[in-house]
Amino acid sequence: MDTRSEVIFDRNVIEFVTVAAEFCGFMERAEENSRKNFVDTSLKILPLLYLKAALLPECEVMGEDSPESYVTEEIYEILRMNIASVLGGKDDYLEVFLADMAYSDQPIKKNISEDLADIYQDLKDFIFVFQLGYNETMHDSLALCRENFELHWGQKLVNTMRALHSVKYSPDPDDEEVEQEL
Repeated sequence: MDTRSEVIFDRNVIEFVTVAAEFCGFMERAEENSRKNFVDTSLKILPLLYLKAALLPECEVMGEDSPESYVTEEIYEILRMNIASVLGGKDDYLEVFLADMAYSDQPIKKNISEDLADIYQDLKDFIFVFQLGYNETMHDSLALCRENFELHWGQKLVNTMRALHSVKYSPDPDDEEVEQEL
C-alpha cells in the first residue's frame, strides 16, 4: 500500500470523514430544527469536529490540480439563509479574534450562519471528493482540508461555538416576555 493510501485510510481520517459527513447532513437539514435544537446539536457536533480535525495526520498535496468542488454559490447561499432563518435575531455576534480588531475602533459583526456555511463548504467539498474514491484526489483533498482547518475554518469553528454558547446560555428578554404572558 502506498503512503497516500495509508494516510487516507488512517483511523483518524475515517473518524473525521464520519463526523464531517454528519455535520454536513445536519447543516443541510437545519430548517427542520427549532432554534433550541439546532443550537444544542451544533454545540455537541462542533467540538467533536474540531477534535477529529486536530487529530488528522500530516500530509501534503501530491497532485498539480486542485480537487473538484461540490458547493456552488447557490448551494452555499441557500444553506446560509436556512441557518440564518433558524437562528433569527441570534445570528449576529461580535468578533474579537480577527487581526483587524487591533486597528478598529468599531466592533466587527459576524454571522453564525455565514461561519457555519463556510465550514460546511470546505467539509462538503472534502466529503464529495472522498465519495469519488480515487486515492490521489482523496489524499489531496485531505491535505487541503487539513490546511484549511489550520488557517481558516478551525478558528471560525471555535468562534462560532462561543457565539452559540451565548445563544444557549444567555438570558433572552424576548423569551422571558413570552413566559410572563403564559
